[in-house]
Amino acid sequence: MKQLTIILAALALATCNPGPQYTWIEDFDGGTFDSGIWSRIPAGTSDWNAHMSDYDSLVVVSDGVLFLKGIVNPGIEGDERDVITGGLQSRGKKGFGYGRLEVRAKLQGCKSAWPAIWMCPFDNAQWPYGGEIDIIERLNSDDFVYTTCHTAYTYLMKQDDIVKGATGMIDPDDWNVYGLEHYYDRLVWTVNGVPCHSYIKREGAPEEQWPFDREFYLILSMQLGGNWVGPVCTDNLPVEMQIDWIRFTEFE
Repeated sequence: MKQLTIILAALALATCNPGPQYTWIEDFDGGTFDSGIWSRIPAGTSDWNAHMSDYDSLVVVSDGVLFLKGIVNPGIEGDERDVITGGLQSRGKKGFGYGRLEVRAKLQGCKSAWPAIWMCPFDNAQWPYGGEIDIIERLNSDDFVYTTCHTAYTYLMKQDDIVKGATGMIDPDDWNVYGLEHYYDRLVWTVNGVPCHSYIKREGAPEEQWPFDREFYLILSMQLGGNWVGPVCTDNLPVEMQIDWIRFTEFE
């Protein structure tokens, strides 16, 4: 009888406290990524996308995990780049507004590795007027990540009365949960649930200071080399970023 009472009490507690109610979840359960949500990132001329490729083995879904890789070019015909990298983005397909976005990821470290989880305006507003939200970027084998946002206020107008970036400590060899809370008047970055940075909407500031009243699409990019992280080093390749899940809770 006592055991039955305990079970009923536990069920009642679970009913009263059902846990987080996510608006959207990506758990990469299929054999490949959902093309209705994600697209491969094409090569470009910026440091971050200079080595992007649609080579199949760069983006792999296996056992509920997304693997994004950076490798030595295996000799792709017509591609003379020394290294190639993989990435996915939800551009034109899935946007995120006010809410809490969390990504559980493992970032393998090596010299010149530059994995990033970040966001750009879903309406494709011109950079930097539409804003950019870098949930995290990691360089090399650092035991911390950078959290940053870019606006015309900080980048073009050179205003320094508000902190645009900070760092958060991570377990460099294991899974970490990286979060962004997007409110009407502030952005808050978290690492493993601990706030590490915020960007506040300032009353009376020029409109360039707060371009975040819009939806943003998500970018998951395994990057290599560039002006910030340094020249590409092939000694420890391949390198990879793993994504276990992505969860979004919309704020009412």
